[in-house]
Amino acid sequence: MTKLREIMVPGFVHAVQRGATVADAVRMMSDRNVGIVAVLDDDRLVGLVSERDVVRRVIATGGDPAATTVDEIMTTKIVFASPDELFQDAVQLMDAANIRHLPVVENGALLSMISIRDLLRVELHARREEIRYLKEYMFHAPAEAVQA
Repeated sequence: MTKLREIMVPGFVHAVQRGATVADAVRMMSDRNVGIVAVLDDDRLVGLVSERDVVRRVIATGGDPAATTVDEIMTTKIVFASPDELFQDAVQLMDAANIRHLPVVENGALLSMISIRDLLRVELHARREEIRYLKEYMFHAPAEAVQA
């Protein structure tokens, strides 16, 4: 069974500190080509800010990203997983919570961020391997095994 520890990229975290402006968070998202940033209080995860949060909680309300802090718009009810969580459990967790990004946290420290795309790649790889194995079995098995 594949664990998140085997999938995640340690240190793959894009974060701003509490008190940063939404403009700072958006700049980081744009520069790093990501859709979410973590909000930290020193090294402790306290929130998440996504592109959707910016659009709905700042832009749609006529707010100013340069005058709004991430603290004002961040999601604070964070769904997260441990690095020893099974891949399949993480998929179910993300589906149940309707989220696309899952922080991986251990002992209160944010280790990495996994996206649904990362998990999909793992699943696709597993299916390709399964198909390859089945093809080898079907076409390279001894004749007596096929007749049985």
